[in-house]
Amino acid sequence: MMSKITQSVLVAALAASVAWVVPTSSVSAQDIQITGPLAGAPAVRRLRQHRVGRVQLVVPTVGFTLQDEFSRSMIVGLGAHVHFTDFLGVGIWGGAANFANAFQINTDLTSQVMVNGQTTDRNRLSMPSNEGFDDQVGRLLGLASAHLIFAPLRGKLALFQGAFVDTDFWILAGFAAAFVEERADVGDGSVCAGTTSSAACLATQSGADARQVRFAPAPMIGVGLNLYFNEFLGLSLQWRAFPFDMNSAGTDESGRDANGNPGAGFPDGVIDSQDQRFYFNHMMNIGLIINLPPEMEVSD
Repeated sequence: MMSKITQSVLVAALAASVAWVVPTSSVSAQDIQITGPLAGAPAVRRLRQHRVGRVQLVVPTVGFTLQDEFSRSMIVGLGAHVHFTDFLGVGIWGGAANFANAFQINTDLTSQVMVNGQTTDRNRLSMPSNEGFDDQVGRLLGLASAHLIFAPLRGKLALFQGAFVDTDFWILAGFAAAFVEERADVGDGSVCAGTTSSAACLATQSGADARQVRFAPAPMIGVGLNLYFNEFLGLSLQWRAFPFDMNSAGTDESGRDANGNPGAGFPDGVIDSQDQRFYFNHMMNIGLIINLPPEMEVSD
């Protein structure tokens, strides 16, 4: 009597021989041909093109810098974009910080240093007086940028399930010019030697010549969301980043040894560009959009 194992082997062999004898055929996908009124139709009809062939003014923009270490900035500015297509354009933007530093916005850290900071013989150049610390911190005066803008996504948003607004999401990249006011260079730190801060030492912190303005080039990147209320007006929500080096605290941060190697000679008793550190500056903006000409294009 044939065992079950032998029967299983014979069945498997028979199935393999049948599969080998039967010819195989290739499998291919079938093209779907659209007929009727949709044949050759575009993906979207009557597309509302808010950007193409128009100048988009963003006037004004109002924003605040984020995650600042010692000094915050409220930046009021304006921008303009020219669009070659509905997704690609070029633009410029500029803004003044705190109305060219007509007023200052200190962070809580700055306030804490002014109240609790201690001046010693070792840090006297870095902080001649804790009460005058806010006079030496670095502050942003203004920004200007030129950039490319790319809008890959667009659609509609529903507000309160009743009002619908056209929307697009955009990305920008370009170059920025930052104007920064910092503590002026102190080439001779010996003015702050001793057990007390002399008048000459205090003058490096709060004197008439204690500040200097410089230009800092920087890349600029950003993303945003535009909401269009009608063909003419809209609202722009923006995030921008512009990293560059600065001496945010106005302190002696660097030092070099006799061979010029950094770090070993800290502090070096000098306030200069070597004390600048990299900062990833960024901000949020909101602005009113004015589109010119007032009428937008609509696709077929």
